Amino acid sequence: MSCQLRMFRLRQRFPRPRIDDVPGEVHRQLQKLQLQRRVRPGQSVAITAGSRGIANIVSILRAVVNHLKGLQLLPFIVPAMGSHGGGTAEGQRQVLATYGITEESLGCPIRATMDTVVLCETPEGIPVHFDRYAHGADHVVVVGRVKPHTDFVGEIESGLMKMMLIGLGKHEGAKVYHRAIQDYSFGQILRSVAHRVMESVSILAGVAIVENGYDETALIRAVPPEEFESTERQLLKQAREWMPRLPFREAELLIIDQIGKNISGSGMDTNVVGRKLRWHEPAPEEWPKIKRIWIRSLTPETHGNAAGIGGAEFISRRVLDQIDLRITKINCLTGGGPIGAMLPVWFDTEREILEAALSTVGLTPPEKARVMWIRNTLQVAEVECSERYWPQAQERDDLEVLTEPRPLQWNEQGELENRFGPVDQAAVLGGVFAAQ
Repeated sequence: MSCQLRMFRLRQRFPRPRIDDVPGEVHRQLQKLQLQRRVRPGQSVAITAGSRGIANIVSILRAVVNHLKGLQLLPFIVPAMGSHGGGTAEGQRQVLATYGITEESLGCPIRATMDTVVLCETPEGIPVHFDRYAHGADHVVVVGRVKPHTDFVGEIESGLMKMMLIGLGKHEGAKVYHRAIQDYSFGQILRSVAHRVMESVSILAGVAIVENGYDETALIRAVPPEEFESTERQLLKQAREWMPRLPFREAELLIIDQIGKNISGSGMDTNVVGRKLRWHEPAPEEWPKIKRIWIRSLTPETHGNAAGIGGAEFISRRVLDQIDLRITKINCLTGGGPIGAMLPVWFDTEREILEAALSTVGLTPPEKARVMWIRNTLQVAEVECSERYWPQAQERDDLEVLTEPRPLQWNEQGELENRFGPVDQAAVLGGVFAAQ
């Protein structure tokens, strides 16, 4: 049955604003803030580094470090990633090293701890946790990417303000904030905690990053703390316009080669697959509408953290061997979403998975099913599509058809032959290694 399915390759055309001189742009943006008016030589500055695969993150952080050194300050890096890395300081150091973020590459110390200081309480009675090393610094610079969150909807989602909560709140802060979301809206908690942080700690500046649909640095904005909220609202709108999308609005099956924390907080970006508001099905107002999702592997950079895998219906057998159940459970329970750690259906061979998946999508014959196949939700510029989409692809000027439809190829073990070739590590890590 499954051998009758034929697929063709296409390339999407997204808007492509791009910064070529990333370090220079960081320096120019920070110069505009005239930080020398707010600091004294010899003061220490904690700089945040998160767990996402942000394009050019080593170049960006190194440029921030060099700018601060030029002001005769003493910068250092703090991992700002909640419970990631297994909820341990060494695990978080390892996550940063995966992205090429080391003391040698940045030219400054990395100070990792899971200890926090409770700064105060919010009006809702929520204790405000803050990284102990960052609290001990004279100032803090928050570096983060602004983009739509995978779970929450609002004027502010993932970005600088969230970094001050979940990232710098470490494991203890992330736990309490996610519990509070059961009682209050994400927006209320975000604003309430962030405002208390800025009242209690010297937040020197933010460096906000927005990427285009090709996982490239499109915009860098240095932001004074009093403008975090207004700037994030503006940049989130821009990020939504530039973010990658699947080429078609409906599918019986989406095949994803890899998920991981370096790809998205939920392993696969729910904004891309259309499952931000519900598990296992799109909400009425969500697009695309995907009936079944099959995940083939975890990225090495996720270190076994399969958080979000519960959002798929099928997984390949190899995924079971890649999952670190302890790390995955810690991350999902901290985030208040145990379903994200639940295991989908699996079979010994991928041929069986495809047949099973296509047998659950209704009366559509397998050879006529709408199937899309991507490497991951960050890299969707090129997509494998089933023959059912062929007429639509011919009519659209934003799509370039790269191949004729051809049958799927299987090896002797019943595994799909890789259509995307060897993994481009520089692309998966957002250009980290290419920038060094």
